[in-house]
Amino acid sequence: MVRIAVIGQSGEIPQGMRDIAYDVGKEIALNKALLMTGGTSGVMEYSSKGAKEAGGLVLGFLAGDSLDSANDYIDIPITTGLPFDFRSSVLIHSSDAVIVIGGCNGTLGELSCAYLNKKPIIVLESSGGLSSKIKDFAYEGCYIDERKNIKLNFCSDAKTAVDTSIRHYKERNNKKDSSLKITSYSKKDQADLIN
Repeated sequence: MVRIAVIGQSGEIPQGMRDIAYDVGKEIALNKALLMTGGTSGVMEYSSKGAKEAGGLVLGFLAGDSLDSANDYIDIPITTGLPFDFRSSVLIHSSDAVIVIGGCNGTLGELSCAYLNKKPIIVLESSGGLSSKIKDFAYEGCYIDERKNIKLNFCSDAKTAVDTSIRHYKERNNKKDSSLKITSYSKKDQADLIN
């Protein structure tokens, strides 16, 4: 199952951003992928609502030890026991791709984490907030910096964002070394390996 993280600002968000977040969540569910978010309000809540109403599975990584901040559409809330910035790192590291909708300071940190870890990043630049400004400061218009860790993908609609996430997932998994095998050793073989 493809694990897609949706990142963006919490709190009250404009109607257009709500609609985009909802549509992204819905597309994730329709593609039988797993939606993962920070589990609270704003972009996280509306994408969760879209996924849930389309029959999808929603996982929320929550800061701290309480379930109180989880939105009503989370199927699996995970209390990380961590502050927001570390919770965000767990979210990004657990994902196969990251979709950016809107965003403020916290989203910028998540974007940086995704870039440093070479996670496919899809920016919905039509959603406003940070997403509409990333291309302006991006190195050569598509990288966070001159290291060119991973090229940023820019799009303007939910379907393209989710399709791009899934395409990157498939490309990465097809490139993995399929010769890696899990080997089972007998007790005698295990003893020989130790000695």
